[in-house]
Amino acid sequence: QVQLVESGGGLVQAGGSLRLSCAASGTIFSINTMGWYRQAPGKQRALVATVTSEGTTNYAESVKGRFTIARDDAENMVDLQMNSLKPEDTAVYYCKAIVRTQPNPYTYQFWGQGTQVTVSS
Repeated sequence: QVQLVESGGGLVQAGGSLRLSCAASGTIFSINTMGWYRQAPGKQRALVATVTSEGTTNYAESVKGRFTIARDDAENMVDLQMNSLKPEDTAVYYCKAIVRTQPNPYTYQFWGQGTQVTVSS
């Protein structure tokens, strides 16, 4: 089994910054894509940013130029640096990892428990 633990959420004023971190642990052979998603009240969970094992990144249009995703494969971690935060960034942020637990082609998806980010106007 694999556990993802997020940290770094909190309350910040508009224009401020926060850095989210996600650490993966457990039975990990390798990690393919890691990413961050968010869910605002009354809305569906949506992609924020992802990064592949090759380092290819993908961002939601709404966060391009403000957020940066980075992974540390030695530590099985992925961070999300969030700058110029806006009230509409308020949501619960979830970490996701696509993991190979054994040296075979099978991959499994794991989610963290979520961390609240609140941006006040």
